[in-house]
Amino acid sequence: MDLDTVMQELEALGKERLKKRYISNGAHEPVFGVATGEMKPLFRKIKINQPLAEQLYATGNYDAMYFAGIIADPNAMTAADFDRWIDSAYFYMLSDFVVAVTLAEAPIAQDVSDAWIASGDELKMSAGWNCYCWQIGNRPDSAFSEDKLASMLDQAAASIHCAPERTKYAMNQFIYTVGISYYPLHAKAMEKALSVGPVEVSGPKGKSKFLNAAETLRKAIEKNQIGFKRKHVRC
Repeated sequence: MDLDTVMQELEALGKERLKKRYISNGAHEPVFGVATGEMKPLFRKIKINQPLAEQLYATGNYDAMYFAGIIADPNAMTAADFDRWIDSAYFYMLSDFVVAVTLAEAPIAQDVSDAWIASGDELKMSAGWNCYCWQIGNRPDSAFSEDKLASMLDQAAASIHCAPERTKYAMNQFIYTVGISYYPLHAKAMEKALSVGPVEVSGPKGKSKFLNAAETLRKAIEKNQIGFKRKHVRC
């Protein structure tokens, strides 16, 4: 299946209601408005195809870029490839749910994420922290350095209140993801979540809302979810 055929299929799956929702979240034209679940039958036809993924991502079409992440081969992508993708990720639904998710399945995930977290760029930082979340929620605890994650918890807690908006979301998620899915640091994550307290972010139409990692952790404890690992990162 070539690029033109895939684009035609994606366009046929588009819904105006979803297009408006994506645009309200930051997407801009071109965008079709395809539900992610609607992409699964198309993925089953194509499977993993890195050359086609690169062509789709380069279109700048939001839905095509999202689908590119689904069919990409993370093992075939270099750090330069991921840097190129993150540079084209113009809003958080691409940085956090396409690029970070794809990177999370790559063997170079932690090295690339570390560089992005240190970059000072809002969406790169967000993608880096989110990539760790996707990895921690999927990979065994033994895949991580406990000392490194403990240091990252300290870093997130110390800087979250003054971080850029999307990075605040990602840091908050990192704190509670460590608390839920990385058992050796559950207690430390809860301690940091309590010390951080509610984190103010800009909500819809400029109204403030508050993130609360401690509350998320409490709910996970109540539901007996501590130690949870998902089978797959990508859908």
